[in-house]
Amino acid sequence: MDRGGARTWHEAWLNGGAMTDLMTTPLTPLHEELGARMTEFAGYRMPVQYPMGVMREHVACRTGAGLFDVSHMGQVTIAHPDGPDAAARALEALVPQNVAGLKAGRQRYALLTTESGGILDDLMVARRDGDLFVVVNAANAQADIAHLRAGLPGCEVARVDRALVALQGPRAEAVLEAIAPGAAEMSFMDVRALPSDHGELWVSRSGYTGEDGFEISVAREHADGLARAMLDAEGVEPVGLGARDSLRLEAGLCLHGQDIDAGTSPVEANLVWSIQKIRRSDGDRAGGFPGAGRILREIADGPARLRVGLLPQGRAPMRAGVELFAGSRAVGRITSGGFGPSIERPLAMGYVDIDQADVGTTLEGDLRGRRLPVRVVALPFRAPTYRR
Repeated sequence: MDRGGARTWHEAWLNGGAMTDLMTTPLTPLHEELGARMTEFAGYRMPVQYPMGVMREHVACRTGAGLFDVSHMGQVTIAHPDGPDAAARALEALVPQNVAGLKAGRQRYALLTTESGGILDDLMVARRDGDLFVVVNAANAQADIAHLRAGLPGCEVARVDRALVALQGPRAEAVLEAIAPGAAEMSFMDVRALPSDHGELWVSRSGYTGEDGFEISVAREHADGLARAMLDAEGVEPVGLGARDSLRLEAGLCLHGQDIDAGTSPVEANLVWSIQKIRRSDGDRAGGFPGAGRILREIADGPARLRVGLLPQGRAPMRAGVELFAGSRAVGRITSGGFGPSIERPLAMGYVDIDQADVGTTLEGDLRGRRLPVRVVALPFRAPTYRR
């Protein structure tokens, strides 16, 4: 999930981002107190980095724990008069995932698809005792909520006015357990409501870094206290948009509006794993979602292109927009790229023609008029450390 919007932190930083008439989060004063460099992102004033810098923030998350403000994301509840089972069945008309089979206390990655089989947005769906709790991307929140309301006429779709933070890294479990007992009992993709001195916390064991960690919804008035309590713990550092981007890229995770969009199918995006068998052609609840014809056909026959991992063979990063060639033939384009501090080399993701998508294939990237070698590799670049 993109955890932001179509405009990358690189674009926001390089372009300077207009800082007037922007929305803020409950943690904006804390970011400023901590000396964050602020920028525009998805209509919000957000921290791109703190004084320790992007590289050290990245490493801090991998070795200790990083605290991220993701309050710009859209938090939504979906309720049905007949309960969460009915809400889950209704939502399956808009996504190709098995929502009806989601057990209470569990969460699943899902995709809102278009009638042409593209990806309108990616989101997280949690099944709770009384409703579904959905987190959508910041730049798409308003449009997503309108889409959900139009497509779920029997449901109440409501935006939730709470803050949202993510605590990611090997120290995350110990830190959150001290604040909200019960967190340590959770496994990857579990969701729970946990009591704390900062009010009831809606916790999921998930994240956008490839690390073990949690995303925590908290009442706005308690967000500052919760964030400070986490930052007071040993090994926890604040992390901005810059390191969040390099962390998710090492983990091979997509950014909506950049790596996936309304013109990209889930199959092209290498996200078939997210479509459970029960919703595929031979499943008991096959199809019934927007774009099912194209998506199920591509699952069976294969797509014309595929999102792949890419390793530039030199030290120069290849960023979004770099065109890829096999000899004289243009075969694809990079959608995300940069430097991976954990793997200590440049890395990228992009789309290539299916006949060039095999791991080990060497292509050339056109970097400012120079053709430089880049090799197709398996994703992710760094193995995840999720608590299974």
